[in-house]
Amino acid sequence: MTVVVLGGAGYIGSHTVDRLIEKGYDVAVIDNLITGHRAAVNPKARFYQGDIHDRAFLDEVFNKETNVEGVIHFAAFSIVPESMKDPLKYFDNNTGGMITLLKAMRDHNIKRIIFSSTAATYGEPKQIPIKETDPQIPTNPYGESKLCMEKIIHWSDLAYGIKFVALRYFNVAGAKADGSIGEDHHPETHLIPIILQVAAGERTGLKIFGTDYPTKDGTNVRDYVHVVDLADAHILALEYLKAGNDSNAFNLGSSTGFSNKEILEAARKATGKEIPAEDAPRRAGDPSTLIAASDKARKVLGWKPQYDDVEEIIKTAWNWKTSHPKGYNDRGEA
Repeated sequence: MTVVVLGGAGYIGSHTVDRLIEKGYDVAVIDNLITGHRAAVNPKARFYQGDIHDRAFLDEVFNKETNVEGVIHFAAFSIVPESMKDPLKYFDNNTGGMITLLKAMRDHNIKRIIFSSTAATYGEPKQIPIKETDPQIPTNPYGESKLCMEKIIHWSDLAYGIKFVALRYFNVAGAKADGSIGEDHHPETHLIPIILQVAAGERTGLKIFGTDYPTKDGTNVRDYVHVVDLADAHILALEYLKAGNDSNAFNLGSSTGFSNKEILEAARKATGKEIPAEDAPRRAGDPSTLIAASDKARKVLGWKPQYDDVEEIIKTAWNWKTSHPKGYNDRGEA
């Protein structure tokens, strides 16, 4: 039986493919390589380059992969500021792509999908930590596009029997412990990789956007999950559906949260670098605190994150950064 991973050449996708291979699964990867890296894909996985919008391409893949036990979907755009500037790009790729995929799954009788959703579907939180039952009122097109995807899967479940698990999470960090795969975005928009670029001398300093929030040190507080722990959660979700359970949604998070200043201090310890930083004005639309309650995933899925120390998470990211200072270009990838 085969697991098909869409977006399997991306940051989270490639780590999930790697973990699937380690656990003995047969894996096929679909990726258009717009943001992913061919070099990130475990060589034991079969690779198909193409787009989720291309129905003929999906049919070709599913005609070859005739024994698919489930699809894991990471093929979405995910940069919030970009979604504000170009919402149609996000609805076209994320929401529209999901419709094309579900049509192909329906017609090829593929009945399970694990969907990388986002805690951005909740919008401004009504309580901390955020629970799965809290209102979903997105404040940006990215979160809205993912919420639309969740709703479309729900109705496809009722109509076609396509069972799903939606996994909602905030910030993902770290890399495989041996440094063989990691995070390589262009441009980079995530806090920890940006901090590590400063540590590596690629940036002159870090800007901390807002120091007057109602938090313990005045800076934003966010949830961080190690990418390998996140990959394992997707695999547990697939096994949950294979066991005959009904469709469901789960938050994934540390359940504690770390401020921007705490992340900076942890990075200084993990890297041994000074990492200069300066205060900057708040960015529009940044909530003060975002933490997702993950007790449901721990109880129902049996999810047990191995990384609960943010300094250890950053150490794995630094290991990747120092061993691949130019990212996947170090492997000769254009």
